[in-house]
Amino acid sequence: MKANSPKPSMGVLKFNDSVKDYTLTRYPPSLETSFFVKHFWIVSWDLKENEQFFQDVIPNPCVNLIVEQHKTGIFAPTTSKFSYLVKGKGRVVGVKFKPGGFYPFTTRSVAELTNKPLKIHDVFDTEQELVEETVLSYKEEHEMIKFVENIIRKKLPQQDNNVTLVNQIIDHIIANNEITKVDQICHQFNIHKRKLQRLFQQYVGVSPKWVIKLYRLQNAAEMIEKTQNLNWLQLCNDLGYYDQSHFIKDFKAIIGNTPDEFAKLS
Repeated sequence: MKANSPKPSMGVLKFNDSVKDYTLTRYPPSLETSFFVKHFWIVSWDLKENEQFFQDVIPNPCVNLIVEQHKTGIFAPTTSKFSYLVKGKGRVVGVKFKPGGFYPFTTRSVAELTNKPLKIHDVFDTEQELVEETVLSYKEEHEMIKFVENIIRKKLPQQDNNVTLVNQIIDHIIANNEITKVDQICHQFNIHKRKLQRLFQQYVGVSPKWVIKLYRLQNAAEMIEKTQNLNWLQLCNDLGYYDQSHFIKDFKAIIGNTPDEFAKLS
């Protein structure tokens, strides 16, 4: 099991600002769980007394199982930037399921989980207190990941072809910046728009339109972080926006700041 540290393009905003005191490491799943799980992740921090900061994370179309003291649960995708207050000393262990990858464990629409996280015992044969006590007591990260993956392995459902289709669609959206409309996906994958919308609502928990918007705006945030004196009009056009006002509105809704504010913070 080989760990890797993320780049900003993997969804963590301004990660380098806090890299000395705050570490995020990702671990690939075993072959057995890889159909459902994108990766495991561990965040650790040890800050000085009275030191704290907010770590911002761009939303993504994935369900996460999160193990944190007194906060363990299974969380549906969010549709806006998430900010976590980091202070003192702590550690969080997580499982990021592939888009659609959690649905087969419950066969319950992921959209129903929005703002209603599941308890770990609702899905897996274990209790929250036991998981927190065991996982967070390990000194070695690979032991933490092994324990959590075994919990998932014991409840593996049958593989679902719709999970494969969902990931093919999202991978296509990520790889092709010119995709800005749902109709382009329908044409590419020969699927009716209503069927596509139902598929995403059930398996992903968010609409295909929102997923397209998410990745185009994430592209924009990364460009703003890396580039000085951007041509805003050209950026809007490249992302499929016909005017800057709509771009600014959508950018603020997901990233949390206007493009200009975000550029000043970069």
